[in-house]
Amino acid sequence: MRMSPLDRRRIEAAVGLAGRRRSWALRIEYLARLLRHRLPALLPALLFVPIVLAPPLNHNAAATLQFSQRWLAGERLYSDLIDVSPPLIFVLNLFPAWIAAATPLGAIAALRFCILAYGGFCWWLSLRIRDRAAEGPVERAFLDVLPALFLFDAGYDFGQREHLMALAALPYVLAAARRAAGEVPRGRIAAGLLAGVGFALKPWFLGVPALIEFGVLLAGRPDGAVLPGILASLRRSLRDPVPWLMVGVWAVYLASLPLVFPDYLGTIIPLARNFQRDPGGLTIRQVLLTPRMGAAICLLLPVLAVAFRRRPTAPQAHNAALPPLLALAALAAFAAAIAQRTGWSVHIMPIELFACGLAGVLAARWIDRRRLGVGAPAPYTVAAVLGGLFALYAVSNGEAPWREIAWPDSQAAGLAALLEREAAGERVLVLSPVIDPVYPALNYAGAQSTLRTMSTWPLRDAYRTCPPDGRRYREVWEMGRPEFFVYRTVAEDFARAPPAAVLVDSDAGIPSCGGTFDYIAYFRRHPLFAEVWSHYQLTATWGRYRLYTPKD
Repeated sequence: MRMSPLDRRRIEAAVGLAGRRRSWALRIEYLARLLRHRLPALLPALLFVPIVLAPPLNHNAAATLQFSQRWLAGERLYSDLIDVSPPLIFVLNLFPAWIAAATPLGAIAALRFCILAYGGFCWWLSLRIRDRAAEGPVERAFLDVLPALFLFDAGYDFGQREHLMALAALPYVLAAARRAAGEVPRGRIAAGLLAGVGFALKPWFLGVPALIEFGVLLAGRPDGAVLPGILASLRRSLRDPVPWLMVGVWAVYLASLPLVFPDYLGTIIPLARNFQRDPGGLTIRQVLLTPRMGAAICLLLPVLAVAFRRRPTAPQAHNAALPPLLALAALAAFAAAIAQRTGWSVHIMPIELFACGLAGVLAARWIDRRRLGVGAPAPYTVAAVLGGLFALYAVSNGEAPWREIAWPDSQAAGLAALLEREAAGERVLVLSPVIDPVYPALNYAGAQSTLRTMSTWPLRDAYRTCPPDGRRYREVWEMGRPEFFVYRTVAEDFARAPPAAVLVDSDAGIPSCGGTFDYIAYFRRHPLFAEVWSHYQLTATWGRYRLYTPKD
């Protein structure tokens, strides 16, 4: 009996559907098997998942997210929204800001979702780049979970620019190690593009690719005379597309500044030059002696000594450049932290991630050389121990999980509750010299700051020294450009669209100079501010903060 064309198509469709179902079943089974084998090694990273998802969101990440939300809502970046940070981080935060605006998902949840998706992509890219068959069993197991440790063990600094950079750097370093050996790894183009974006987040980060490419140049030279070897390696590097891709990303970014962000060059750069005369405010010695930096140096020095020893022999010779390149990344992160001269945990965190990753790789290779085979611990069990040490360092030397545990009793949580009760979803004028704990309290309350800067830092900078003749405040004609900008815009914005509340910090972060610097007394000298302020009353206090709302 002859089969009709329709019946034949139906049978073929059924067979194809069954084949696809079997294919997906096999893929799911394979994924489950991989996860089952890797679960012990993943546990140290997974223990940090509830920590990074719990409040509080990092204050810098929260402030940047709200600036991007305001930008998306129509305010102009670097005209209505003033910050010295280059525009790329605000551009990237438009993704979670848009998700929060277009879906029921809140802004904080949207930001965390985007960071997790980004970290997952870096993880997948790292797996794609490596030659896992050529690695030792323990090294392979540790490198399988290292991206997860980079993603989650940042703790409270989860989502900061330094964290995003370190995540992008990991697949780039893994690809660079294979490029140094003359190999052409899969995913190197994506790694180069991703690294170009990650390193463009801050000018300080550019030292990482500079040192890494220099390391590739030296590690890739053939044996023999030094100069001819370096020249041969240089010719090969010039044909490598990865460095040129990164340079292309940076060139496009720089070209976009005068075209897309002219106010950044015309307004922000002069303002930043005036404000950041002494970046960070600490001396190099003071930075080196901060407790967290001191601990990071104690971790870094011994692993550097091991990483820069002579090239290993088999079985690690296939990937000999990986430890030195990780060491160079840690050194570049160290130089960036010193250059910024703050001693802040976020600037030290990339040093710790690279140094812990390097220590894990070195330990895994040492174990691979000495494993006895039969009866030896399973590779992923050993990797779990190494990952546990990585996580233990993050816990002992960082701010997580202590901030998360103390969140219900923290000043930020109390301030968030106050704002949620009195100004949930409303516009709030915030007068404070610092962004923590105002952010993330505003984010959790769904409130939006009306201040054009993230804090009153231009005033704090303007009053580092006392005005002459014992006066508390400068007259208008005596003000510098940054101070007059804040004085004028706060008063004009306040009068044009009075906010639902005004949050005032009693500590202005300014020397007393014979009298306390009072924000309200300072701005009431402007007639527009004084007129509208007469319609506000004190509603509540929380710690050093006073909340004012319109009179009934």
